[in-house]
Amino acid sequence: MTFETLGLSQPVLQALALKGYDSPTPIQTQAIPTVLTGRDLLGIAQTGTGKTAAFMLPSIDRLVASDQRPKPRSCRMLILAPTRELAGQIAESAREYAHFAHLKVVTVFGGTSVGRNKQELARGVDVCVATPGRLVDLAEQRAIDLSSVEILVLDEADQMLDLGFIHALKQIVRLLPKQRQTLFFSATMPNAIRQLADQYLTNPAQVSVAPQATTAERVIQQVAFCQNTEKQAFLTILLREGFASKEMDRVLVFTRTKHGADRVVKKLAQVGIRANAIHGNKSQPQREKALGEFRAGSARILIATDIAARGIDVSGISHVINFELPNVAEQYVHRIGRTARAGAAGVAISLCAPDEKAYLRDIWKLTKANLEEIGLPEGLAAEARIVNAKGPEPTRAERDDRSRDQQRRRFPNKGPAVRAKPRGEGGHAHGSKPAGVGGNGNRRRFNKPRARTAV
Repeated sequence: MTFETLGLSQPVLQALALKGYDSPTPIQTQAIPTVLTGRDLLGIAQTGTGKTAAFMLPSIDRLVASDQRPKPRSCRMLILAPTRELAGQIAESAREYAHFAHLKVVTVFGGTSVGRNKQELARGVDVCVATPGRLVDLAEQRAIDLSSVEILVLDEADQMLDLGFIHALKQIVRLLPKQRQTLFFSATMPNAIRQLADQYLTNPAQVSVAPQATTAERVIQQVAFCQNTEKQAFLTILLREGFASKEMDRVLVFTRTKHGADRVVKKLAQVGIRANAIHGNKSQPQREKALGEFRAGSARILIATDIAARGIDVSGISHVINFELPNVAEQYVHRIGRTARAGAAGVAISLCAPDEKAYLRDIWKLTKANLEEIGLPEGLAAEARIVNAKGPEPTRAERDDRSRDQQRRRFPNKGPAVRAKPRGEGGHAHGSKPAGVGGNGNRRRFNKPRARTAV
């Protein structure tokens, strides 16, 4: 089957030819004819299956066919993505696909100038790719009007829920017209996602190109059992030997926390191995620089948190290393999906400490994948002594992260702890009471001892 047989217009076919695309992927074959009819769609597919083209190509044709001009401060097609990196990649692909259709595409997400966002939206745009938080901010400032949206796309809906965007999504949907086409894509389909789809979709067609929560077929999955104190040394040996033997090209390393990612980068730098980190605490220019160097190959090791599991579309990632196993089994699928893309092979290596074996069991139950056990490398104990002897002690933030992680393992069904109110929200510094409101401060201020008098 070719793209011509799917009913796409000539401008879109020209853009595909310019990119060298000849044959559609399974998700594109199933989704494109349905989207062209204007029907709502529920798509279940992993990252790297061609989802962006599956919803973008037919949507371009529908926008061109309706022959409408965007109103000031409005957009005709709204695409919501959970992360900045994914939003940027979708927008880049949309501009390439719409090259001959002459549609205006803008991005709206945190870490960029709000003033620039307002300026780009002022005259109206055809396609707006946004993260929910920044879009809500602009809507509240009346910098964007969503009442004329013709097509709504929710990409990676399951990760949006994981990142806590449900309230922002509800706010956004209330601002949209009821008469619209909604395209809903998710890599997994838990009950929460099913309920969300039932709320937003009307008589949708459903397409699925892979069994739920399956891992990439061409990924060799391995696991090594070691102590937490040995992980940094194990990673150092893997990287040294892998790059020396040229088995490794680009390596993506995942940690659970932001501070953990920074610590791995520092430890690697101390032994002469260059790596960059990408996570939520990095500014947008820092994240773009790290991703750009990784894509260009000038920095071949990238340390990331799960924010990047679905936001990195880089060809040539030969290895994914789980420095720490994810505490949500579905994230394992998304992590290792960063390798073995576009028909290439890849390797996923997970370092499992004794306190992470429960996470490993959850991964096996979900994926049914057989992970090949690999032994500990020679010289691990000596390398661990060298690595652990260098560098400062863990920071307070790192100790807090570790404590919260242990708390989640001990009490998996317990909700997040209630945050103490800071100064200005009804709380008091250091937990003390203000003067004049009882307590020791009251006695010190008002109950001064009487002066002694001679008898």
